[in-house]
Amino acid sequence: MKTLIEENGHQLIARFSGRLDTAAAVQTTEDVKPLLDAIDKEIILDCTELTYISSSGLRIFLSIRKEAAAHDSKVIIRNINAEISQVFMMTGFVSLFEIQ
Repeated sequence: MKTLIEENGHQLIARFSGRLDTAAAVQTTEDVKPLLDAIDKEIILDCTELTYISSSGLRIFLSIRKEAAAHDSKVIIRNINAEISQVFMMTGFVSLFEIQ
């Protein structure tokens, strides 16, 4: 699992690659800390190369959303595959995030 964060003007873009499973969640939690440090920016979670997300991964996304909401910031999830889209629908995440 790899996480790359880049700044693009008023946005922070986190690009996820690989499987965000329980084993990868500890490192990914550390990798996304810069998002929480700059929560006043719009946050884009780019899942183009994310192949799988477990409940641990969902918790990471939810913690980012909660922190952003507390600071009136926005979180957008982009480019999820069909399998992850189904997980988001089953868990109700489609109503919590703007998904593009």
